[in-house]
Amino acid sequence: MLIATKFLGDIEIQEQEIITFEQGLLGLGDIKKFVLLPLEKESPFVILQSTEQQEIGFVVAYPFVFKEDYVFEISEEDKKDLRVEKEEELITYSIVTLKEPFETSTLNLLAPIVINTSKRYGKQVVLPDNKIYPLRYQITAVKGSAK
Repeated sequence: MLIATKFLGDIEIQEQEIITFEQGLLGLGDIKKFVLLPLEKESPFVILQSTEQQEIGFVVAYPFVFKEDYVFEISEEDKKDLRVEKEEELITYSIVTLKEPFETSTLNLLAPIVINTSKRYGKQVVLPDNKIYPLRYQITAVKGSAK
């Protein structure tokens, strides 16, 4: 199927690539269907694009590239919502707030996007401690950066 995207124009996707967020994303509860679109090979950045509304798309990143010690527990309720059978099914992304210059861009570590890659369900999980998991974690605070 062909979808219009916020950043990449019209893109051809397969139906099985669609990820369902049954509760939507924070502030976007009525938008449930998204797809991950890679930007570059080997890049920690991808686009989380709504398949329902062209203007709804986010740059997201694999947070462990930028904060190696980023660890959190997923609640039993979240596991149930994501239909988790094995932890290995899950992948985590953080929404990126892009700024100029790029080095001042931030990751949202407080509310990661968790996706069950085998069942194609996703959920934005709000973590309980904003001192450990900042809403705005500066990308430049990286060892061995992804520059």
